[in-house]
Amino acid sequence: MNYKDTLLMPKTEFPMRGNLPQREPDIQQKWEELNIYEKVQNHTKGRPTFILHDGPPYANGDIHVGHAENKILKDMIVRYKSMAGFHAPYVPGWDTHGLPIETALTKSGKVKRKEMSVAEFRKRCEEYALTQVDRQRTQFKRLGVRGDWENPYITLDKSFEARQIEVFGEMVKKGYIYKGLKPVYWSPSSESALAEAEIEYHDKRSASIYVAFPVKEGKGVLQEDVSIVIWTTTPWTIPANLGISVHPDLDYVVVNADGRKLLVAEALVETLTKELEWKDVSVVAQMKGQELEHIVASHPLYERDSLVMLGDHVTTDAGTGCVHTAPGHGEDDFLVGKRYGLDVLCPVDDRGVMTKEAPGFEGLFYDEANKPITEQLTEAGALLKLSFITHSYPHDWRTKKPVIFRATAQWFASIKGMRDDILQAIADVKWIPHWGETRLFNMMKDREDWCISRQRAWGVPIPVFYGEDGEAIMTEETINHVVQLFREHGSNIWFEREAKDLLPEGFTSSHSPNGRFSKETDIMDVWFDSGSSHWSVLEEREDLTRPADLYLEGSDQYRGWFNSSLSTSVAITGKAPYKTVLSHGFVLDGEGRKMSKSVGNVMDPIKVMNQLGADILRLWVSSVDYQADVRVSDDILKQVAEVYRKIRNTLRFLLGNLHGFDPAKHSVSYENLGELDQYMIVKLNKLIDRVKTAYDEYQFLSVYTAIHTFCTIDLSSFYMDIAKDTLYIQAEDDPKRRNIQTVLYQALVAITKLVAPILAHTSDEVWQHIPGVEEESVQLSNLPVAVSYDGEEALLQKWDVFMNLRDEVLKALEQARNEKVIGKSLTASVTLYGDADVKALLESIADLNKTLIVSEATVGGVKADAPSDAQAFEHLHVVVKQAEGETCERCWTVTSDVGTDQKHPTLCASCAEVVEKL
Repeated sequence: MNYKDTLLMPKTEFPMRGNLPQREPDIQQKWEELNIYEKVQNHTKGRPTFILHDGPPYANGDIHVGHAENKILKDMIVRYKSMAGFHAPYVPGWDTHGLPIETALTKSGKVKRKEMSVAEFRKRCEEYALTQVDRQRTQFKRLGVRGDWENPYITLDKSFEARQIEVFGEMVKKGYIYKGLKPVYWSPSSESALAEAEIEYHDKRSASIYVAFPVKEGKGVLQEDVSIVIWTTTPWTIPANLGISVHPDLDYVVVNADGRKLLVAEALVETLTKELEWKDVSVVAQMKGQELEHIVASHPLYERDSLVMLGDHVTTDAGTGCVHTAPGHGEDDFLVGKRYGLDVLCPVDDRGVMTKEAPGFEGLFYDEANKPITEQLTEAGALLKLSFITHSYPHDWRTKKPVIFRATAQWFASIKGMRDDILQAIADVKWIPHWGETRLFNMMKDREDWCISRQRAWGVPIPVFYGEDGEAIMTEETINHVVQLFREHGSNIWFEREAKDLLPEGFTSSHSPNGRFSKETDIMDVWFDSGSSHWSVLEEREDLTRPADLYLEGSDQYRGWFNSSLSTSVAITGKAPYKTVLSHGFVLDGEGRKMSKSVGNVMDPIKVMNQLGADILRLWVSSVDYQADVRVSDDILKQVAEVYRKIRNTLRFLLGNLHGFDPAKHSVSYENLGELDQYMIVKLNKLIDRVKTAYDEYQFLSVYTAIHTFCTIDLSSFYMDIAKDTLYIQAEDDPKRRNIQTVLYQALVAITKLVAPILAHTSDEVWQHIPGVEEESVQLSNLPVAVSYDGEEALLQKWDVFMNLRDEVLKALEQARNEKVIGKSLTASVTLYGDADVKALLESIADLNKTLIVSEATVGGVKADAPSDAQAFEHLHVVVKQAEGETCERCWTVTSDVGTDQKHPTLCASCAEVVEKL
């Protein structure tokens, strides 16, 4: 007889290999057929809400691994919350306006921008943006992200744009919006103003020059043979110089340096002596900065005065203590110049080209003007030194090219006017990590204004009209009318109609006695678009609420979406739009380098899913400390795939050994389980509690570690290893087997649910094979509730001690195997010696041999009784030898009762009895 046929080996249709790239699309198709998102929303309706508001990615190009990390993190949270007693709708969104879409269309060659109207070009931009939305939507869904994909929010939607104008209108009503001439970040490469959020810093090589400005009128403080020394790294701004700033409280000196009298800050004389290589230096006069006020110097290139002014922004950190001041090219310069009544001279146009207001340099790109300017300074005898430095310099975050400060007429939102409310709102929010609060606080505490206008075509227009006298008209009546027009027609109507046709019927204004009006042509900063989403989306949609429970984005969004959303929200409601802000780091390659196409180290999430599957990417996201920068590479993903294999095989084993088990009929109560089985149930409930706490705290690495450890150590290496003998050998309805199946069933259901937010596809696949479950998807189930039992702590303590003892026995068996004393552990007989408490514990363990997976286990005396050949460990002395008897052909145990049943001469008595019943 072939006794293998009598073994109750695992039976399941659940495949061993995941084959995720092929199986996941089929699973997602079933989700589509079930309309799983709507079913989950109906299932959770009426529960307390949890709103994670999606920060909109930009609709241009394929998703990258950073997108994948962000969307997976959000999905894990939303899936967990919907299984944890909350109603958690998830509405994905897209940011669809701005320069990159304009550029993509222009570069494509399919759009001839100059041959079409603004309205026509904008329609092309909209069409392009929507194709990108569709493309990215397909890719996000492939990640397994569950959401209202058929009804996302898109910033070009009519309703969104209308709500955005409402936000603008409320800010106008409260006096936060104004137009002014101020130096702003200007991007010649984009031909537009930029906000601080659109600036990033990179190293740049710049000219460093020291220039002497001869004194023209010394006011009795300086002689006319003295020159004031300034330092700058932007020689191209010298033609815009109208003044020199000094600090009123600093000490200044006139030095005779190699025969030339020069004014500098006293604290910098030593540094300048080295820098300018002075050989013979002496101080000839000393005065306070305040004494220098209103002294007049001569511009070194033009017949123009340069006024000496007092400014608290002057420091001695670098330079000369005398600051070159060009009001048209710097914020501090502008402010000090305004106090002293200087003009705002800005001899650079939108493209960064010098204008006729910079005689001698007209037509040169500003950076190209540096060389001829320094040459003319040399000819004039004003250049004291020219060198080059590499320093951190602001760049346009879209084009990656340098920006300049340039005074232009722009629309601003006053941050200063609501700063106290903003800072209080920051304090009222929970920040994860906690340093996020400090970071945003520091960004806002000194911020004055937000430049919200852009000189582009593709965006939401600033809804301002102008009267015949040039006065801006933005009344509640006009703005509300524009809101209705945008809600009905979309913002393109602004560019399709004349100003008079955009105003309310019969509208009149004292600024236009003849009834003629014009309209603003600038659009809003795209950060105003996305920053209005708390109003345009959370207030607009019935299934969402405001404020959101959570905003979750990359750490760069402290200067971006977190920032703009806070500003607009506080402006119109006085409160933050979010209760909690959670930020994550950036994704780097395996060596910790920034990913770059030019370097060739970019990880494509689409390729990863096609090769390994989305669940591997999702498991990787859970396995990293995402709040810091994280690394990913092929090798890292292979390691994650190995962990996935272990978890999957554990689930497969659990499923396979539930053959013939009906949980409604065969489940055994905790009180009737064996002690080892009870121990595993307690451990399982501890796992449930630990994992749910980790989810609540957004500690996904802890979830990953806890589940992986339980599957590989507690189950695979311990309980399932011990349970195999009973599961395979005993009769199907044997009480001990039902005990084990009860444990396996509870573990299977619990683990499948606990891992469902992470392994979205695998968990649903497993769910279809679990006996007795009623829900058609694990997504429609609730998370397990941790249960505690009387005496569980004592039980845990006992078996945790036993686990340490078992480790020592396993080491002894391994050593005996290496010394060829035994083969497999089932061929062994062990005798254990320990102190009285250890001895008592071992004697209380039922079926000690099966728990240790040996044929025979005997508890000897105390350690002192152990023979000399015993292996000594901390708690045990262990004697290992070959078990006496024969090997049972069915259970492989070595025992003396093999053949006692004549019908089955190769079986032990226990197996013979089972086979007879079969």
